[in-house]
Parts: sequence; structure tokens; C-alpha cells
Amino acid sequence: MHIIFSKIFRMKIFNLVFAILFVLFALLQYNDPDPYVWIPIYIYGALMCWMCYKGKGNRTALYAGITVYLAYAVYLFVADDGVLSWIKDHNAENIAETMQAQKPWIEDSREFFGLVILMVVLGINVARVGRTSRSARGK
Repeated sequence: MHIIFSKIFRMKIFNLVFAILFVLFALLQYNDPDPYVWIPIYIYGALMCWMCYKGKGNRTALYAGITVYLAYAVYLFVADDGVLSWIKDHNAENIAETMQAQKPWIEDSREFFGLVILMVVLGINVARVGRTSRSARGK
């Protein structure tokens, strides 16, 4: 019983922390070149974490987010100034040196890694929501 409570408590903290972080990330996008894309992306991640925190996680909604994030991540990976360009043409130069992304491959690479973080968090929630619903059914 204690182990189950401990796992549930850890997931609640995990989701609360990421819900807050994703809201903060969304707020930081206001001066981004494309805030109309990134604010909804981070708000959706925050909403999914909040729903899981409240115990109302929905696998379909989580999978939908992962699918959209994955499609955009693939695009950013292969785009002309994307992650492949950063690795091959720019020797994977430091993308965290300054906050200003003055080179397009830096912006696209940072955005790619933001999507990876979102997909990992939603993926963890997919696994937890699946386990929770199976245990609720008595399996």
C-alpha cells in the first residue's frame, strides 16, 4: 500500500512541476519569432500534465500531443536550418551559449529539444495513465 501511494505521490509531483514549467516556458515565448506556435505547444503540454495531476489523464489526448510534437520535431530535424544542419554543417556548436538565437539552426535545434522534452513527459504520462486504468479495472 505504501509503495502504491509513494508512486502516485511522485507522479503527482512530477506532473505539477512540469505543468508549472510548461506554463513558464509558454510565457517566455512572447518575444519569440513565432509565439503563436510555441505558446499553444507549451500550454497543451501544461494542460496534459495538469489533467494527469488531477487524475484525469486521457491517453487519446496524450497520444495526440505526442503525434503533433513528433511531426513537428521531424520537420525541425530535417529542415534546411534544422538539427541535421546544426550537426553536419555547424559542428554541433554550443546552442546554449547565449539566450539570443542569432542563427536559425540554433533556434530550430532548441525548439527540437523542447519538443523532445514535451514528448518524453507526455510519454511517461501515457505509461502511467495506462497502468492506472488497468489497475482500476482489476488487472
